[in-house]
Amino acid sequence: MLAAVLLGTCLGPVLAGAADRVIRVAAGDGGDFKTVQEAVAAVPDNSTERSIIQIRAGRYEGPVVISSKKNKVTFQGEDARTTVIDWPNNVKSPKPPGADGFNPGVHIRGSDFCAEHLTFSNSSGDQGQGLALRVDGDRAVFAHCRLLGWQDTLMANQGRQYFTNCYIEGRVDFIFGDGAAVFEDCHIHSKNGGYITAASTPAGQKFGYVFLRCNLTGDTVPWAGPGATTPVKEGKFPNAYLGRPWRPQASVAFIACKMGGHIRPEGWHNWGNPTNEATARFAEYGSTGPGGQPDRRAPWARRLNKVEAAAITAEAVLAGADGWSPYVGPKR
Repeated sequence: MLAAVLLGTCLGPVLAGAADRVIRVAAGDGGDFKTVQEAVAAVPDNSTERSIIQIRAGRYEGPVVISSKKNKVTFQGEDARTTVIDWPNNVKSPKPPGADGFNPGVHIRGSDFCAEHLTFSNSSGDQGQGLALRVDGDRAVFAHCRLLGWQDTLMANQGRQYFTNCYIEGRVDFIFGDGAAVFEDCHIHSKNGGYITAASTPAGQKFGYVFLRCNLTGDTVPWAGPGATTPVKEGKFPNAYLGRPWRPQASVAFIACKMGGHIRPEGWHNWGNPTNEATARFAEYGSTGPGGQPDRRAPWARRLNKVEAAAITAEAVLAGADGWSPYVGPKR
């Protein structure tokens, strides 16, 4: 039985449309295809109808590429913990023909993509950049998904993207790229310290990454590393930064987020370049928890006031020229 459809995601009204195309994927019997990529290939190019790819529980290996001609595609998993698209390779691995240089496990280039109850995983570990997911299409929605990796787990790179009730983990720059993305009510987990974000927001783009009411947690025991022979001292908290600027105009805001003790008091890193402190657009409001220490933050980061923070909503960040809203059901 596929997971129940929830209002407030892209899937509610989508599944109600009798004209929509449904394609089933199952690793065993009972599906139209055995791989996710085969199902994507069956989606007509430039279709005005939505194609819903229902993915039964199982572990499916990448890479999966949704080209810019494959618009209005939905991935619907049975359950995020049992429906997994995994990619065990990284930027150092041999790249499949036509793959992006970052060698992502799933690469979304088409617009109006949706995913729910699904895990995007990169299992290559501490081997350099290992992307579970790269998104370049506009108006993408992810609900109740898990994104797992180590370095560069999620490349939220272009267009507008909305993540709600998702779990995202990694260590180094594990949310990075150019895009305008909102993370609402998400769980952000830092593995062994590191950096949560590495935004490369263009100078003329008003918003980069916005985290609304997210829960930030971190590992409590440092990772010893591959082949380590020296025991790691338990109880030493691996500290993480909220972010560092991949490009000088990087824009990141945390609003009303609960932060664990793994967040460093200064919060932000200048990537070893003091000139970034004059251009990076890092901001925060209403942080709580042991890691929410606005009085100790880097002096070059902004402390928003109540009015400024209230104006930064998912709709304000993602509206664009077409007035897009990620809310398709009743707004919570």
